[in-house]
Amino acid sequence: MTPRNAEKDQKLRDERQRQILEAAMHVIARRGLPATKISDIAVTAGISVGNVYKYFSSKDDIFQALVESGQREYRQFVEHALHLESSPYEKLFWYTENWLTYQSGWAITVILQYARTSEAVSAELTQAVSSRFIDNLRPMAAMIAEGQAAGVIKSGDSMELALIYVSMMEGLILHNIPGIHEITTLTPDKMLALLLK
Repeated sequence: MTPRNAEKDQKLRDERQRQILEAAMHVIARRGLPATKISDIAVTAGISVGNVYKYFSSKDDIFQALVESGQREYRQFVEHALHLESSPYEKLFWYTENWLTYQSGWAITVILQYARTSEAVSAELTQAVSSRFIDNLRPMAAMIAEGQAAGVIKSGDSMELALIYVSMMEGLILHNIPGIHEITTLTPDKMLALLLK
């Protein structure tokens, strides 16, 4: 196999895994992990059950990969906000605006809460999810600390403020599930007012 074909095959494999995880995220978020079958994920992904098993050995394997990729994607998102060439307020505004409009934010939030609270999830996975959650607060805390140093964000422990803000954002996105838009007037300005001096 030529390097070009190996690269093409890997790209196709990565795309297929993303397709399966995207389908799994929405099916599991709506039905719950115990009620979800591999066949449900396959139908939603538009592939055969056998094809799903080429990439993942079980539903638990899919769930673990989904949780890990969701937390990794969130970390990249918040790191991007932190490293923007802008003021602390503009960084937080970008984070808030993009999180409020993130189409799959509700689904990954439901899944991560399930991973952290369900007895059906292994203690090892629950601990890993909680550890990554705390670690993923650090870039947000850094943005808040920058805002505090600039005199625009209220004083307080930056990690505590990050936890409060991120938790609020997670809670609010659950009121904007496709087909159930309970809150329609949320804007970044309204959200950030809670952090501003």
